[in-house]
Amino acid sequence: MKILFFYQYFTTPEGSWSTRVYELTRRWVDQGVEVTVVTSPYEKSDIRASGFISKQKIDGINLIVIDLADSNRDSFFKRVLNAVTFSLVAVYYSLRLNYDIVVCSSGPITIGIPGLVAKWFRRKPFLMEIRDLWPAGAIEMGLLKSEVLKRIALKFESALYRNADFIVSASPGQRDFLIAKDDSLKSKTGVIPNASDNYLFSGDVELKKEERLKIEQKYLFTHIGSLGFIHYPHFLLDVASELLKTEEGSQIAIVFIGEGALRSELENRKEKEELSNVYFLGIKPKLDLPAWVQASISTLFTTLDNPVQDTCSPNKIFDSFAAGVPIIQTTRGWIKDLIDTNGCGINVEPGNAQEFAKKMIYLANQPVDREMISRNAFKVSQEYFDRDKLAVQYLGYLSNILGK
Repeated sequence: MKILFFYQYFTTPEGSWSTRVYELTRRWVDQGVEVTVVTSPYEKSDIRASGFISKQKIDGINLIVIDLADSNRDSFFKRVLNAVTFSLVAVYYSLRLNYDIVVCSSGPITIGIPGLVAKWFRRKPFLMEIRDLWPAGAIEMGLLKSEVLKRIALKFESALYRNADFIVSASPGQRDFLIAKDDSLKSKTGVIPNASDNYLFSGDVELKKEERLKIEQKYLFTHIGSLGFIHYPHFLLDVASELLKTEEGSQIAIVFIGEGALRSELENRKEKEELSNVYFLGIKPKLDLPAWVQASISTLFTTLDNPVQDTCSPNKIFDSFAAGVPIIQTTRGWIKDLIDTNGCGINVEPGNAQEFAKKMIYLANQPVDREMISRNAFKVSQEYFDRDKLAVQYLGYLSNILGK
């Protein structure tokens, strides 16, 4: 089987971004599949271009790197223009390369353009992977305001789904969201969630002493990921303020690992409000994250409170599960249901900083309960989110499309 995979943000564990495509495709290569990934040098990736078009090979995966770098700090318009340009350049490879099936992984949803071209002009089977609900997310957040552009984006989205031979969503919530809009997609939509890299996070890794000494507080809670508007990091500063109101809470540190458009604003607020329990460490390679996660009482996940974000599938929660570390989170969708069913973390109502702080204090001071929740988290990573099992399931979808 020869797979042509279009994804703008490819990275390995040497980088600081989701390794989903790397982890899946390297396993497929081990199974004898030939994989070519067309990508670009995202700022949080370890992939770099040596020219406008450069070719590389990593762990048997063929990479074609188009030097159209994207950044979370760019304006919405610039990012959209970059995404469209990337996809139009990528069309060349859907027309010229030798392959059996094409996979396009969003966001951005414009990544589906070379998939449509492969389907329409070369009669190639086309799998569309949905990792972010666009344009629904952009509309929900008010980023896409023009009624004309909304209609165009929604028609393009509909064309992608209708023409795809199969759709893979990154969460049950996303699958249900798609089917609610178009019931005809039900028979050709599956779920391959973001996964737990058990080989990386479940090993016994100790945080370097000099790193731990930078944090004055006794208990460590980490937020790993982007510091952008959609992730609502200001809420965790509200939580930090609540923690400082009590002696028990004052022993807790909130550590941000990541970058984003709001970092400077957050750091200014930290200084202004004298939030001595908040630390910003910047981006770290994924290989460095296991030590920080394992040193944490819990990891933290917050996002904007809306139906689209309730469907999200954040990598950070799966890393936490793999390390056997609970999560505290605020979404109301499938992640909340997962925690309610399996007892692998704690749910808090969105926007309730006082309650969030109480739950952090509870986990820090109840080691017996915390150990039970930690065991449940690790069990979930093994049973539902093991990367090896999910890679086999995904390859099964591709084989079924090809009739192999």
